Amino acid sequence: MALPNHGANPIRLYQQAGVEPPAAFIDFSENIHPLGPPAFIQNNWQNYFSLIDQYPDPEAEPFRTAAAAFHQVEKSQVAVANGAAEIFTWLARRYRGKQVALVEPAFSEYRQTLEAENASIKEIQLTEANNWQLDVEFLNGKLTDCAALYICNPHNPTGNLLSAEKMKEIARLSSEAGCELVVDEAFIDFIGEEASFVDHLSAYPHVIIVRSMTKMYAIAGLRLGYVLAMPELIKQLAAGAAHWNVNALSATIGSSCLQEEKYRKEVIRSVNKERQKMTSFLKEQGCHFTDAAVNFLTFKLPSGKNPDHFFRDMLKKGMVLRHTYSFKGMDGQWFRVGMKSEKAMENLRREMVLWLREN
Repeated sequence: MALPNHGANPIRLYQQAGVEPPAAFIDFSENIHPLGPPAFIQNNWQNYFSLIDQYPDPEAEPFRTAAAAFHQVEKSQVAVANGAAEIFTWLARRYRGKQVALVEPAFSEYRQTLEAENASIKEIQLTEANNWQLDVEFLNGKLTDCAALYICNPHNPTGNLLSAEKMKEIARLSSEAGCELVVDEAFIDFIGEEASFVDHLSAYPHVIIVRSMTKMYAIAGLRLGYVLAMPELIKQLAAGAAHWNVNALSATIGSSCLQEEKYRKEVIRSVNKERQKMTSFLKEQGCHFTDAAVNFLTFKLPSGKNPDHFFRDMLKKGMVLRHTYSFKGMDGQWFRVGMKSEKAMENLRREMVLWLREN
């Protein structure tokens, strides 16, 4: 079954799966939380109209300054992009023709952008046997011939979080190997800044941290991401960026999003509540599931249940789950589910109970 490598865009998924889309469906395959963007965006939408007929700031102001202040770093340590996806194209260009280590399963964009620049991939495969946890000691000696190591923390697709101590050990091992460390923190907001590695950048100058505004603030359509590193690294990474790569709406709205502390706390409270209910349900149903700390989790059906039939039957019922055919080592046997509204999650659990009972 040839399916899209990303979540979201469910109509395309239905087409490629050969399933007729029902009149209504719920997309659990993408990781945008159900609370929607911060209220100030809609309340002030008319005021943003004046940004349309003028060129944006070439350095993505006012967002760049706001991001530096938010993380308490120098502005020279921040570069802004048209979504985190653009940053991964910058990184791939940096590692053109070199060897890069990827912790698999991983976000497909890492491999796609790297292979487009003829980088070779060294796979560091996580396994179900130890619940998809990274054994830091396993990295010892594996990085000496690599230009970079990519790590997603919290991990996508499992939601597992590496502790600060483990991250420091990984940073130490990669430094000793002469290997840059790329840390994708796209989902760190759902835990809080205390879990971020940003505070350790000065101690580990070979570390590059990629951040996304999409997930926490539900602004996927605006395309806004940024990267944090030491100034010289930032200068090198952004050297090939297109002029005006970040539009004025994104830069202006994004800068205000960073001030939304109350909103962030409410999002975290909401997704934690739904994730905890979902993990309790999966346990009751005899499913295996990951120890996720974010706005999604990954699960596997009880032994003997056919995952392909389950996936297609859920599609027919309007329950769009994220398949794992594109995640190495999971191979379609697991499913990722993003936390949605209380009603949506109840609908999913009801359909799962019926399917598990009948199959």
